[in-house]
Amino acid sequence: MVTMEMDSARVAVLDAADELFYARGVQAVGMDELRTAAGISLKRMYALFPSKSDIVGQVLAGRTAVWNERILAEADRHDSPRDKILSIFDFLDAWFREDNFRGCAFINSFGELGATMPAVADAAHQHKREFVEYVTDLVVEAGCPASLGLQIALLAEGAQTTAAISESPESAIAARQAAAVLLDAAARA
Repeated sequence: MVTMEMDSARVAVLDAADELFYARGVQAVGMDELRTAAGISLKRMYALFPSKSDIVGQVLAGRTAVWNERILAEADRHDSPRDKILSIFDFLDAWFREDNFRGCAFINSFGELGATMPAVADAAHQHKREFVEYVTDLVVEAGCPASLGLQIALLAEGAQTTAAISESPESAIAARQAAAVLLDAAARA
């Protein structure tokens, strides 16, 4: 029973942290506010997470899991590697249109804390590296040079930043069109 209570308290903290950090930034959210939002005592929260850095690391791990799940779910709707690559931008387009879209949590948190919180830098580096590897694997499977993987990943990254800053969800569609041009050119070469 104690383990189940700890698990539910842990989930409550991570859910509250994810929502608050994404909406306002990590530094703007104090531990007392986080504990209140999670509905647990400060002592209990520190028993579960020794530091704010631990919470941030777990939130970013959760964000990676959701990102991967959504990217793969969209890709599973397609058969060819080319269509799976382009489906990344279909996912982005849907995400950018969500009411609570505030950009990439990894870019946001890295910009805010990457230099001072190693857990943030490590999580961001790993997340971005794994995404480039995923795209590169699909690019190679499509018969294109591996170097195209980074180029297409950069289009996705740029679309995220542009959509967040300029509030223009159509960035995903423009990036998708550019990715299609790159894929077609590489296929012809």
